[in-house]
Amino acid sequence: MDMPRNHFKHAIAKGELQIGLWCSLCSNIAVEVVAHSGYDWLLLDTEHSPNELPAVLSQLQAAQTGTASCIVRPAWNDLVLIKRFLDVGAQTLLIPFVQSPDEAKRAVEATRYPPKGVRGITGSGRASRYGRVKDYLKNASSEICVLVQIETREALAQIEAIAAVDGVDGVFIGPNDLSASFGHIGNWGHAEVQDALKDAVTRLKKIGKPAGILTPNEEEAKRFIEWGYTFVAVGADLGLLAKNADALAKRFKG
Repeated sequence: MDMPRNHFKHAIAKGELQIGLWCSLCSNIAVEVVAHSGYDWLLLDTEHSPNELPAVLSQLQAAQTGTASCIVRPAWNDLVLIKRFLDVGAQTLLIPFVQSPDEAKRAVEATRYPPKGVRGITGSGRASRYGRVKDYLKNASSEICVLVQIETREALAQIEAIAAVDGVDGVFIGPNDLSASFGHIGNWGHAEVQDALKDAVTRLKKIGKPAGILTPNEEEAKRFIEWGYTFVAVGADLGLLAKNADALAKRFKG
């Protein structure tokens, strides 16, 4: 059996725009529904959602027949969490709150087998199709995608050095946390934060590293794409549910 191909990794490496949806509902059924909506990628969150490994496994399985690649965000840059998500078949990870090149290097090493990293070895996990993928241990890293999340002014100041770490495939800018770091909590529309978001993608483009971002605002998403962001989440399952449920209720009770 051949190694499963990571379509998301190869697409962003070629600079192809990838449109995504944030998934925080912790539901395999919800993931299965939106996996067939036409998105290029889905973010399965475990940092700010009550989502744990067995549920993430079921979500990965639910997304298999859809159009979207899955990205899993661990709760932290932790080698045990990273190892477990990789073993159940996650091929792309978004590592939160990476502050320095050393932290980016540790994230990459957690996804690599020795001698290039510290990932623990199992020969029978879902990632290798239960041992059926030929030479999985030798070739796994070729299809694993590591995205690091920049969330503070301090990290932004080192963005080129962080992005240049060998094995980092893309850099995601967290606008909410970044706005708080700039002193504008809850207001990433502030001109200073918007300038920082534009500056970040400009600097990443200069070194040829794909940049990602999230916004529920369609006009803002279009602007981010114009600026050069390569992988853009244009909404979230929670937001879609809440917004449309509110609107329906209002039409009958307003």
